[in-house]
Amino acid sequence: MQIFREKALLQREISRLKLNKNTIGFVPTMGALHQGHLSLVRQAAEVCDAVVVSIFINPTQFDNLKDLENYPRTLDSDIALLEDLHLDLLLFTPNAAELYGEEIQAMHFDFGGIEHEMEGKYRTGHFNGVGTVVKRLFEIVVPNKAFFGEKDFQQLQIIRKLNEKENLGVDVIGCPIDREDTGLARSSRNDRLSANLRKEAAFIYQILLKVKEKFGIENADEIKLWVENEFENHAELNLEYFEIADSKTLRSENNNDQKSTFRAFIAAYAGDVRLIDNIALNY
Repeated sequence: MQIFREKALLQREISRLKLNKNTIGFVPTMGALHQGHLSLVRQAAEVCDAVVVSIFINPTQFDNLKDLENYPRTLDSDIALLEDLHLDLLLFTPNAAELYGEEIQAMHFDFGGIEHEMEGKYRTGHFNGVGTVVKRLFEIVVPNKAFFGEKDFQQLQIIRKLNEKENLGVDVIGCPIDREDTGLARSSRNDRLSANLRKEAAFIYQILLKVKEKFGIENADEIKLWVENEFENHAELNLEYFEIADSKTLRSENNNDQKSTFRAFIAAYAGDVRLIDNIALNY
């Protein structure tokens, strides 16, 4: 694995690879890697000749400076995990000045309204920060394909919209959610859970599976009320939101129009740890 901290050196190596008509895959991360991230790297390596992984904790997507300060920085262990894959990888680990220059601030984007749904209601400016860093990374790496997990499905749709609006020319690929044995979606935040809370948090996926069974039999309002009641009866978890939304527009829907595709989305707290998850309902 080659490690690059300067974008010019990374770009030189990517140019060399492209001269040999190699397909470049890209997996952007903020580090604190886990098996979910590694599954993205493996999927990229299956279909691309070379894979670039970035580790960069992006300051412009944090609306809470305390969250930025507390975000785990585990570069040495991240490198060890990537090396254990025994794949031909290029790792890009820039600092903020290398990526942004002198002015570290988010651009403002119009994502057609999807930025205001769900996560956008609770994380002010978050998706402008995501769009800014992904646009910059795409411009530096110029990958053929980029791989993102469907756990952050709204972010995935934001990036697809960014790619389209900015004419970045990247094939943005969504990859299935990687789960622990209990069904809990893998996340860097899971390590902050106590053993008991980690066990209890599997309830989130259990609810989503039951929602999938109910969809098409009960309407969205009935399902939403049922979900809220289930969480009210669960002492360890606090529901922030539950939505059934069109998978393209991310707008909440009250009818189960079978001409559209829908997903169910949950955000909930296990103690002070915020967890998100989602599931496809009719596709």
